[in-house]
Amino acid sequence: MLFTHAGKSPQIDPTAWVAPDATVCGDVVIGPDARVMHGARVIGEAGGSIRIGARTIVMENAVIRGSARHACAIGDHCIIGPNAHVTGATLDDQVFIATGAAVFHGARLGKGSEVRVHATVHLRTVLASGTTVPIGWVAVGEPAVLLPPDKHEQIWTVQEPLNFPGFVYGVERGTPDAMVEITSRLAEALGAHATDQRSEA
Repeated sequence: MLFTHAGKSPQIDPTAWVAPDATVCGDVVIGPDARVMHGARVIGEAGGSIRIGARTIVMENAVIRGSARHACAIGDHCIIGPNAHVTGATLDDQVFIATGAAVFHGARLGKGSEVRVHATVHLRTVLASGTTVPIGWVAVGEPAVLLPPDKHEQIWTVQEPLNFPGFVYGVERGTPDAMVEITSRLAEALGAHATDQRSEA
């Protein structure tokens, strides 16, 4: 299903294929011979763009999001695995994001990087070309530090100054009623989808 959002319609190369039960919405460009498989969601919010390169594969139930603050760009010959989540990140060519992995806002993944099953690349993290994040591990910081999930204190030492709520939502950590502010802003922004219109390929 293709949707026009905020006046922007998906642009899909004629050689690409989007499954009929996938959703592609807003300012999205999908390159030659790319594939967006069943149940995948590729959502460009108002003012946010998504660019997907040639022969990139978005597997079943993956979610790719771009926003006005954090556009998303995925290079050529990449795989975004089933149930993976990529939001507001830049992936160079030949990047592999495995099943259930997550890549967050402002991350940059160099050519040939691998993020293995259920691994996480945190916001504003930079992976050098050819980096592998092991199964279930966490990459955080610039340059990235790779840590197992049981090293929460070490992860948090690097992650806290990256300031997720400030960087993603524009609300500083520790602001009184921060969640009220964040959810109010998010509800307003996402409410704009109520006027989306089905579009043609």
